[in-house]
Amino acid sequence: MTAPVASAEKPRALIGWRLLALLYDVWPVLALWMLISLAFTLGYTFLGHHAARENIAPYSPLQLLLWLCCWGVAGLYATLSWARGGQTLGMRPWRLKVVAAQGGAPSTRALWLRFGVATLSLALVGLGFWWAWVDRERLTWHDRLSGTRMIRLPKQKR
Repeated sequence: MTAPVASAEKPRALIGWRLLALLYDVWPVLALWMLISLAFTLGYTFLGHHAARENIAPYSPLQLLLWLCCWGVAGLYATLSWARGGQTLGMRPWRLKVVAAQGGAPSTRALWLRFGVATLSLALVGLGFWWAWVDRERLTWHDRLSGTRMIRLPKQKR
């Protein structure tokens, strides 16, 4: 009779690594936001026949649509990156990867849930991220609620 083989657990991505990756990911997302804002501004100015120096009114339906589009493109950036290899650009230098809790690739639904909960967490001053410091398994809110995990890959030997 053979003993069951213990599965080698991948090291978890600690909060510091996650925050560094998030800092790196700000730049491509910011560039995408600038492109969307440019499109909205050009459309508002030229299609709406408004004066060239007039801005989109604060809290107007158009500005809320702009913010919703920015949130959506950030979600597309994250979820498509995670779906195509488990990593965003910011996660690559730190060797971080998103996987399903049982291993393997997470579902698209799980990835969007992860993004949504992470957004809520950031809106609450990062509370869901900081939660990982007190969680017994060092998991964030978005790890737990989406059934995904962020792991740290081993260094590749050269």
